[in-house]
Amino acid sequence: MAQHFLLSRQAKSLTLAQVVRMSDAECEVMFKMVRWPDTDGVPVCPHCGGLDAYEARRPNGSLRFRCKNKECAKDFTITSGTLFASHKMPLRSYLLAVAIFCNEVKGKSMLALSRDLGTSYKCTFTLAHKLREAMASELKARVIGGEGKEAEIDAGWFGGYVKPANRKEDRVDRRFAENQSGKRKAVVVIRERNGSTLPAVFTSETAALSFIRSRIAKGTVVHADESASWNDLHARYEMKRINHQQEYSAADGACTNWAELFFSRLRRAEAGHHHHVAGPYLLRFAQEAAWREDNRRRSNGSKSTW
Repeated sequence: MAQHFLLSRQAKSLTLAQVVRMSDAECEVMFKMVRWPDTDGVPVCPHCGGLDAYEARRPNGSLRFRCKNKECAKDFTITSGTLFASHKMPLRSYLLAVAIFCNEVKGKSMLALSRDLGTSYKCTFTLAHKLREAMASELKARVIGGEGKEAEIDAGWFGGYVKPANRKEDRVDRRFAENQSGKRKAVVVIRERNGSTLPAVFTSETAALSFIRSRIAKGTVVHADESASWNDLHARYEMKRINHQQEYSAADGACTNWAELFFSRLRRAEAGHHHHVAGPYLLRFAQEAAWREDNRRRSNGSKSTW
C-alpha cells in the first residue's frame, strides 16, 4: 500500500520546532528568502526595483533597507509592499503563523491561532484573513479548462443557519422560500480534473452562469449534476450530466466527484474549525479551501513561499 502523503518527509519539511529554534538573524534571513526568492534573498527595492540596497537599521535595531539609487534613496523593510506591511508583531511570530496555517490540512481556527501566538482574537482574525488573501491572490484571473480538458461545476449552500423551534408544531420547512432567512449563499465551484479549483459566492446557482462562462475556456467538456440551473450552459459547452438521485458516476464518465472533494474539505473546515463561515467572509474561506485542495500534495515548506 502506498504511503499517505501526510506521512511522508515532504509533508514535514517545515516544522514549528525549526522556527522556534531560529535566532533573530536567522528569522530575518528566512523572511528575506521568502520575500525575494528570485534573488536568493537579496533585497529588491519595491519603489524602483533596484538591487543595490544596504542595511540601515532603525535605532531600536529593527531591520530596514535604504536604496542606493540616488533618484530613489527610499527606505523599505522586508514587509514593505506586502500583506504584512507596517507590522507590529515580531518577524518570528509571522513565521510561526505561516507555518501553523500551512501545516493545517482543513484549516485553522482563529481562536486556536490566537492561543498559539499569544495575541488577541482581533489581531489573529486580521492576520488569518491576510493569509487567506495571499491564498486568494493565486486565483485572480484564473481560467479553467481548454481544448481536450474536462471540468466540473457544482454548488453548495453555506451560512444562514436558523435554530429550529423547540416544539415540533412550531417548526417550519426552511426549504421553502417564504421560510428562508436570505442569509444562505451558494458557493459555486469550477474544478478542472487533475487541475485547479476556482470558487465564487452567489445568491443562487443561476446567478453564477455569467461567471462560469467567463472562467471556463471554450472546448472544455463540462460535468454537472441534474440541477436545471446549468441547462443554459449547453449552448456554449459540451455537457455531461449526472443525476445524483440515481447514481454518483455514469458509464460515460459523467460525475462531479472532484467538485464534491472541494465541498468535503470546506464543510469539514466549517464543522471542525470555523463553525461559522457565512457573511462577507464566506468567499475567503472558500478560496482558502480551494488553495488547500490544490496544494495538498506540495511539501509544506514550499507552501510558505507565497
